[in-house]
Amino acid sequence: MSTTQWRYLVVEVKTSLLGSYKVEQLQEELDRHGRLGWELVNVVHSTPSLPSPTLVFKRPA
Repeated sequence: MSTTQWRYLVVEVKTSLLGSYKVEQLQEELDRHGRLGWELVNVVHSTPSLPSPTLVFKRPA
């Protein structure tokens, strides 16, 4: 049985009015949080028709 405690971080990637985002911006968010020790565990889209990704990270508490 694991006793690891986790902290979670939720980051919304900013999108344009039409719901698009730049891949470079997404890459920057992933790299920045990765350097801080956060591991990406999920990507959530608020609506199926608009790509407005929300990144969910975790790291040991």
